[in-house]
Amino acid sequence: MASLARVFARRLHASARRSALSQFNMPAMSPTMTEGGIASWKKKEGETFATGEVLLEIETDKATIDVEATEDGILAKIIAQDGAKNVSVGSAIAIVGEEGDDISGASEMASKASASKPPPAEKEPESAPTPPKEESAPSPPKSSSSAPQKSDLPSGDRIFASPIAKKIALERGIPLGKLTGSGPNGRIIREDVEKYKPSSAAETATSTSSQPPSAQLPDYVDTPVSNMRRTIGSRLTQSKQELPHYYVTVDIQMDKVLKLREVFNKTMTEKDKSAKLSVNDFIVKAVACALADVPEANSAWLGEVIRTYKKADISVAVATPAGLITPILKDAGSKGLATISAETKALAKKARDGKLAPAEYQGGTFTISNLGMFGVSHFTAIINSPQSCILAVGATEATLVPAPEEERGFKTVQIMKVTLSSDHRTVDGAVAARWLSAFKGYLENPLTVHVMI
Repeated sequence: MASLARVFARRLHASARRSALSQFNMPAMSPTMTEGGIASWKKKEGETFATGEVLLEIETDKATIDVEATEDGILAKIIAQDGAKNVSVGSAIAIVGEEGDDISGASEMASKASASKPPPAEKEPESAPTPPKEESAPSPPKSSSSAPQKSDLPSGDRIFASPIAKKIALERGIPLGKLTGSGPNGRIIREDVEKYKPSSAAETATSTSSQPPSAQLPDYVDTPVSNMRRTIGSRLTQSKQELPHYYVTVDIQMDKVLKLREVFNKTMTEKDKSAKLSVNDFIVKAVACALADVPEANSAWLGEVIRTYKKADISVAVATPAGLITPILKDAGSKGLATISAETKALAKKARDGKLAPAEYQGGTFTISNLGMFGVSHFTAIINSPQSCILAVGATEATLVPAPEEERGFKTVQIMKVTLSSDHRTVDGAVAARWLSAFKGYLENPLTVHVMI
């Protein structure tokens, strides 16, 4: 009896260990994340991990983020391999357990987890319970007791083929009349086109030359849509369709800012040659000061309430190879130009490297999009919802303006054109005008800005 008890205890213990295996699901790295990609696993199957160790890197719509283990364990089986794309949040990506667990059932558990996913829709069904409507059309009259082959059909006779088969045949320059369909009622399907091989080189040359140049070789390149680009498209479309945008533009004389920047940079480079202020640093500082003067522009529409922020967290648009991203300069109003410059450069580098943490690009109360360095003189920008405003900054250009005090009656000044896009639900036109007036005042008289180098 004692022996039987020990056997039963061992089996119970082994069963408990097997039951300790669990699914490791795709985590949501941000509140808006719905899917992501597996950049790379940092642990191999069968390896143990400790709390705080990096298990894998996940590609979100904005950056590549390390996922750390929250407890000790073992990576029993990987379901979503390196390079997997469009993995839904909450779907199983691995099987994990505790160190010492029996992981022999991990493969079976992984198979069940994978099978629980909804099967992808088939692009080309091989068969259908009822033939398509077009296939119910009467067949061409028979000239003999045997059905004519496709190649024998006159050019005016109708050829039945699926849409995808027609598309592939057009791209590859394959004449449908030379194919025999294997689908329902002799319909030409995708596999028939893909399996087609010309009988001779002469036939290939004939079929190719009979097609237009565009059918012989596509003159385009299809680039798969990345998670980041898909998210950008979705959010900007929603913003443009749902937010009542309007635009206010002003011209700003930048002569004093340019002279002050030259003086500051000369002083700063004497201590550190790499330390230089950009025009954008002055713009960020002026934006923060103007938001303090007109806080209504530092707001967000949240449905039942309009939230007005007390600090200016400025989102600065940065172009990256994967798309546009807006890292945030927190509480810009409390920082000097040197600090703004250093933090902006650091955030821009992390953005281009895809290493921004979610907290560094999520949120923000106001956005700046500057295309002046690309020679763009004027443009309008789409609001970064739920923010109320975004400032589009153009290039600074030499412009002739009237100057009665001058002997010639005119002079040349450096003009920068900026356009404020506003959400009319939160910011009325008069408020936008007051904010632009304050912003213009700080740039045209930069010594009024509380500068802290």
